Amino acid sequence: MHGTRFAWLSKTIARLAVLAWLGTLLGCGSGPATTATGVPYYNTPDFTPLWLADSAAVARTVTHWIDPFAFRDQTNALVTPRTIAGKVHVANFFFTACPSICPKMTGLMRAVQDTFRDDPRVLLLSYSVTPWVDSVARLKQYADQEGIKADKWHLLTGDRGQLYTLARRSYFAEERIGFTRDSTEFLHTEHLILVDETRRIRGIYNGTQPQEIDHLIADIRALLGR
Repeated sequence: MHGTRFAWLSKTIARLAVLAWLGTLLGCGSGPATTATGVPYYNTPDFTPLWLADSAAVARTVTHWIDPFAFRDQTNALVTPRTIAGKVHVANFFFTACPSICPKMTGLMRAVQDTFRDDPRVLLLSYSVTPWVDSVARLKQYADQEGIKADKWHLLTGDRGQLYTLARRSYFAEERIGFTRDSTEFLHTEHLILVDETRRIRGIYNGTQPQEIDHLIADIRALLGR
């Protein structure tokens, strides 16, 4: 009887161990070095999520990251990969004269700014899609008008071709068409893109939907480990 009970107990423990391993593998995403974040990676313009078990799997599988860039913000500071090094950032694409989706996106992005106002590990980058209009001075005026804090949220302008290439090829700003449009076609999207501290894409959200912002904030917290 004792042998039967011992065998049953051993099998039960083994089953529980397997279930725990499967839960870790399938139910959790991976941060740069852990399996605890529950936030996937995105490697292609169609935004197919990759749920990876550990940092070794990330290194083998994720081949896409945000390319180097250099643009001026609303204070005329040069923003580069050094600015975002070691930080999680949220990117979007807007223009100051936009009468439709941009005001709503800006309002909801402000909620992200305010949520992480005192956390230096989080930045927001808003790239102008009309950089020939949105000068540094114009971006500064817009920032003042919208309550945008320069140390937390950078409004960026610069060369149109470089900006559009970065938007489409690095941020996958327009999903599947991101690799097919050329730099002369106007870019306009409501997407917000979440990027981790290694410049890898971790999420895409509709920037006009409050519930999507709640999801974005939750994913940022997961990446930060809090």
